[in-house]
Amino acid sequence: MRNTSRRDFVTRATVGASAAVLARRVIAQTSSASTKGIPTRELGRTGQRVTIMCLGGWHVRSIKDDAEAIRVMHAALDEGVNFFDNAWDYYDGAAEEIMGKALAMDARRNKVFLMSKNCNRDYKGSMQCLEDSLRRLRTDHLDLWQFHELVYDNDPDWIFEKGGIKAALEARKAGKVRFIGFTGHKDPRIHLKMLAKPHDWDTAQMPINIMDAQYRSFQGEVIPVCLKKNVGVIGMKGLAGGYPEGRLPSKAGLTVEECYRFCLSQPVSAQVMGVTSMEQLKQNVAIARNFKPMTAAEKNALLSRTKEEATDGRHELFKSSKAFDSPHHRKQHGFDLDLPA
Repeated sequence: MRNTSRRDFVTRATVGASAAVLARRVIAQTSSASTKGIPTRELGRTGQRVTIMCLGGWHVRSIKDDAEAIRVMHAALDEGVNFFDNAWDYYDGAAEEIMGKALAMDARRNKVFLMSKNCNRDYKGSMQCLEDSLRRLRTDHLDLWQFHELVYDNDPDWIFEKGGIKAALEARKAGKVRFIGFTGHKDPRIHLKMLAKPHDWDTAQMPINIMDAQYRSFQGEVIPVCLKKNVGVIGMKGLAGGYPEGRLPSKAGLTVEECYRFCLSQPVSAQVMGVTSMEQLKQNVAIARNFKPMTAAEKNALLSRTKEEATDGRHELFKSSKAFDSPHHRKQHGFDLDLPA
């Protein structure tokens, strides 16, 4: 019994040490920023370098004036941001449409590593999602196509049983998709189930923020597996959402810079940052451009300071409430949208 316990302890210690080494490698290969550039990191096994700041497609569409939304996207490109995010269901397709319009101007599409997301699980629906996204984004291919919002325990099974993965593989073979990944905000166990499926994922997107470190933690449970499998990690919900300026700065007394610097000090390839104005874009670009990894002491001090608020999940209700699941996916799983979440 003692020998078995000792072996288990040594195994866990070795795995933990290996993950720590891999994590340091991700952060160490961060490129330096130029005056008009953003640091980059490699995106897992893809061999592509993307800016550590990824422009969030949902937030940029929340800018009501189309001309201003386009101006913000063009400014992001001019500042060196080369990674743009979107999804088939954002604003019922309007987010992809405005981004497509912005990228079609002066061949800007060629400057962007463009990601969008598939909201269906079956073959036919996935193919329709792809064709809709390509049309709206005015492009013949997506650099990264991710299965969106895996928030129910059977989502990974559905993707393989209903034909979604078949559609993704065919799309990649046809040159309509370069890389394939998945996203989710609910439960690390669902991500781990997806990572265990018989497919070599290129990317996995997940909540990465200060509070996540101590509550149903993706960075604690999922990132080490991604690093071992060479899956590029894309962080989201760095401010925990909920407000235009983010929940953590407005409700937890943290600065935007503290929040994003903590995220970027994790072994993520990029962090999706929401931008709803030119002022926010400038702020986020400055944070990314001037990024210096937090020391262990800085991280520990921040985690100690936020422990009480982090460990009950009050700032990450997207992990515990269906209210934060998109209507498309709630209907997909037969949940009544009128019922309390």
